[in-house]
Amino acid sequence: MKHYQYKPSGVCSTLIDFDLDEQDRIHNVKYTNGCDGNLKAISKLTEGMEATKVIELLSDNQCKDKGTSCADQFSKALRKALSERG
Repeated sequence: MKHYQYKPSGVCSTLIDFDLDEQDRIHNVKYTNGCDGNLKAISKLTEGMEATKVIELLSDNQCKDKGTSCADQFSKALRKALSERG
């Protein structure tokens, strides 16, 4: 399992921590700051899911007029992690 940290932009959360296992399944998602209940829900709902499926589900979700959201930022974090894995 490999640990990743991602610094989101344009949202209230300031850091996203997560792990990806050898099959690119998500584990241990933790947001720093942001809407606590919603972000805990994202963490619970994505536990054990394939990263590519979560990217499909969360990409382009918007929060108000920010042009992004904490969910969208997680999809960006996952894309970056997968690209680093090769």
